[in-house]
Amino acid sequence: MKTHNHLFQKICSFENLLSAARKSQRSKRFQTEVAHFNFHLEKELYRLQGELQTQTYCPGTYHEFHIYEPKLRKISAAPYRDRVVHHALCNVIEPIFDRTFIFDSYACRKGKGTHKAVNRFTEFSRKNGYVLKCDIRKYFPSIDHNILKARFRRKIRDAQVLWLMDLIVDSSNPQEYVQAYFEGDDLLTSLHRRCGIPIGNLTSQFFANIYLNGFDHFVKEALKCRYYIRYVDDFVVLDSDKVRLHQVKAAMTDYLAGLRLKLHPHKCQVFPVSTGTDFLGYQVFPTHRRLRASSVRRARRRLRRLERDYRVGKISWGDVQHSVRSWLGHVQHADTYGLRRAIFSDLFFHRS
Repeated sequence: MKTHNHLFQKICSFENLLSAARKSQRSKRFQTEVAHFNFHLEKELYRLQGELQTQTYCPGTYHEFHIYEPKLRKISAAPYRDRVVHHALCNVIEPIFDRTFIFDSYACRKGKGTHKAVNRFTEFSRKNGYVLKCDIRKYFPSIDHNILKARFRRKIRDAQVLWLMDLIVDSSNPQEYVQAYFEGDDLLTSLHRRCGIPIGNLTSQFFANIYLNGFDHFVKEALKCRYYIRYVDDFVVLDSDKVRLHQVKAAMTDYLAGLRLKLHPHKCQVFPVSTGTDFLGYQVFPTHRRLRASSVRRARRRLRRLERDYRVGKISWGDVQHSVRSWLGHVQHADTYGLRRAIFSDLFFHRS
């Protein structure tokens, strides 16, 4: 397997850091932290460059908060200057790893995304009678640091780049503890192995793809699953033989144990595609798709909150338009004409 060296100076170049800063500030230019960094942009970038070149760079403290959609998750936001470093790193190493990813891996990749994944699933569902839908139990908190670092070394030979990648992993804030035992473990193994990377980092999304890249190739090449799609830790395999899908699930379970991961016990099932598959926010049928009922409920609550906040002057009309257009961009990929008419017929945006 080809490995890559002499990458660190590309990461540290002023041009790359400037490009990373521009990417990092999208939709965030008016945040205090970002505005202060941009006010002293050249000085801040040269400072970052010096810290990287001398390997004195030290990541800051994460800001933690929780969201409840669709379930409770802890989100960790890195300081802005660290996000610039994350983008600078990914600018250089992402193309190297992306070439090794399978076509049907859709998360956090240029030209991919949820809608492309759902379209692909619809195409596959019209050719097969059954689907195996899987979810990895507590994926981000379960990612093993030593295994992840070993994956880095399969493609990267530059010691300085590996120092930076390892530093980002090691500086992860504590994640939810996941008690899981695997063959060969003793009672203290799960305590001694450091696990978990923060949801919210650009690098975490990218590292999550690297972590499961070998698994993707195992499913496609060793198990010969032609109709396989993965989006982060959600993945599906479609086939016309229900028994074969159960065999595939057993083989997947064994492979994932080598990565110290487990399938979710209640979210991995084989069923006919004709009953509809809950996948990436949609209920997908071979002939059409709908929004999940839980997504509709959350959307109604969000739109009512927008209506209320606009009425009392808490947000601007531009904020309302941005939020509504974002939601419409998602729902227009399902059969929702009647739903949209019903929802917006009950809304009236006006000032008090």
